[in-house]
Amino acid sequence: MKIAIVCYPTFGGSGVVATELGIALANRGHEVHFITYRQPVRLALLSGNIHFHEVHVPEYPLFHYQPYELALSSKLVDTVKLYGIELLHVHYAIPHAYAGFMAKKMLQEEGISIPMVTTLHGTDITLVGNHPFYKPAVTFSINNSDVVTSVSQSLKDDTLRLFNIRKEIHVVPNFIDKRKYSQDFTDCQRDMMANEDERIITHISNFRKVKRIPDIIQIFYRVQQKLPSKLIMVGEGPERTEAEQLCRTLGIENKVLFLGNSNEIDRILCFSDLFLLPSKTESFGLAALEAMINSVPVISSNTGGIPEINTNGVSGFLSDVGDVEEMAANAIHILEDDTRLEKFKKNAKEEALKFDIANIVPVYEEIYQKAFSLA
Repeated sequence: MKIAIVCYPTFGGSGVVATELGIALANRGHEVHFITYRQPVRLALLSGNIHFHEVHVPEYPLFHYQPYELALSSKLVDTVKLYGIELLHVHYAIPHAYAGFMAKKMLQEEGISIPMVTTLHGTDITLVGNHPFYKPAVTFSINNSDVVTSVSQSLKDDTLRLFNIRKEIHVVPNFIDKRKYSQDFTDCQRDMMANEDERIITHISNFRKVKRIPDIIQIFYRVQQKLPSKLIMVGEGPERTEAEQLCRTLGIENKVLFLGNSNEIDRILCFSDLFLLPSKTESFGLAALEAMINSVPVISSNTGGIPEINTNGVSGFLSDVGDVEEMAANAIHILEDDTRLEKFKKNAKEEALKFDIANIVPVYEEIYQKAFSLA
């Protein structure tokens, strides 16, 4: 099958999932074409089955904002015709499903019919998509997709609650590839990050307000008062400066390492003892899943799709959003006893294995066949 995948090429969860899915599909013999404005960060190598097509948006003084949707839909039309693409899989409702629909209509004018699968990832529904400016377009794009999927039951429920949706929504969870994760790194040098007696706590995100970055600092502040520990903050975003200032205010700046964006997430997680994800909302919580497959238990909020991944009292603990005191107490409970910590680490990996990509890709292949029958 020749599949075009449209996604954001960034470090965010939707781009990571779309890229990993495309790679897995290519490994199963499909021809995959990524179409976006930059090569995806997780797409290290191109091959005979994996192709990348860059969307260029020409500068024109008439436009105050350059029309990416127009450029993308035109690029989709050209790519479908040039490479004989058989199916579009767009990740994120806006602008990708909207551009995909326009491409479908243009292709129909030339007698080409192509099905489109739209995967909803989170803020395209709960934050941006629900804005009154975008809501009509998002509703239209979802209802005019051939098949719609969401990455969690929670996101499906939110979509049906916020929009007037006439399409069936199939829940297909995000995933990890267990073959890519191993604890056998020869360069997993824990002593580079912490002393032998210190626990290592990690957070990975895009440092937006929804991640509640100050809560992470406050949780760690309480933990380090009870246990020798270090906090590793991975990522970049608008909340980083405030977080660094809060560390200085609390006098813990020498115990917190801000590493910026990284493609070495598994190597960072290999020496982590605990992962913090106190987000206001998460459609799925891919960062938590990546921590768990690396045998790192998770302290998280109980919002959105996180409870579908992090099993309370098994792979970690769930708390109400903003309950810093309980999250800190649960973190200390896990970290203060070596035997208890090892049990949570083992449980975290076992729970994560349920989301192995080998279990998920065949589901997407079935979705694609359903799209062909409906197009």
